Amino acid sequence: MTSVTNAEAPPRVSPGRRLSTFFYRHPRLRLAALLALPVGWMVVVYLGSLVVLLLSAFWDTDPFTAEVVREFTLDNFRDLFERDVYRDVAWRTIRMAALVTVADAVLAFPIAFYMARVASSRTRNLLIVAVLMPLWASYLVKVIAWRTVLSSGGVVNWGLEPFGVQFDGLSTVGLWLVFTYLWLPFMILPIYAGLERIPNSLLEASADLGARATTTFLRVILPLAFPAVVAGSIFTFSLTLGDYIAPGLITSEQFIGTVIYQRRGENLPIAAAFAFVPIVVMILYLLVARRLRAFESL
Repeated sequence: MTSVTNAEAPPRVSPGRRLSTFFYRHPRLRLAALLALPVGWMVVVYLGSLVVLLLSAFWDTDPFTAEVVREFTLDNFRDLFERDVYRDVAWRTIRMAALVTVADAVLAFPIAFYMARVASSRTRNLLIVAVLMPLWASYLVKVIAWRTVLSSGGVVNWGLEPFGVQFDGLSTVGLWLVFTYLWLPFMILPIYAGLERIPNSLLEASADLGARATTTFLRVILPLAFPAVVAGSIFTFSLTLGDYIAPGLITSEQFIGTVIYQRRGENLPIAAAFAFVPIVVMILYLLVARRLRAFESL
């Protein structure tokens, strides 16, 4: 009697399984394949378009046809430094960004402190939702709503009318109020995260050593939370510096964003040269924030 033993064929491995095994054995290639699409999109679409825009700052325009002439020149930057109007616009924008940042820090710190150190867990969760809720609404809708509130027949002047006071809301002061409201959540959340990470043992040690509440706040809490304040200021400062929609709807004053937006069609090289101003300002601001250890709180 003859017995025939048929050897079983090895199971076939699918191409997907082979590819998965290959990437498992080569973690660097796996990481490269994972980041190829987003990094490629950022380099080509975002950074590429930004480089082309900034490159046009070194071009000129034909005085008769107003068309861009691709010849290297530094006249655009010379105009920015020599003409008072550009210096005034740049200073007005930087000043507005600084005032908005200070106002948001003053308003956000007590709110974040209550959320992180005082409120119960349930109240804390409700406050976090309340802070995030304005971000769910459209930016444009919020600005237009504020324009209605600050107008001559708006709620603000309606409330001030019995006192005989008239407030010109569609002004630089009104824009400051709008920016302060818009970017406040971006200041609250980093400060809240920084305060929440402060160990309770440090506060207890300060109390055991006889320090009063004010001393503990000034010498323990505030120094530890200061990098978080600087981290929040990066958002408020940069967002104010580059915004052009709110200034165009709230006030007739010119800011860097509105000038760039208006000049992009009639004089692209000067608009591109002016775009260097907020970039340089933010680079310097980020260098200062790094020295203050702000990135440790992000």
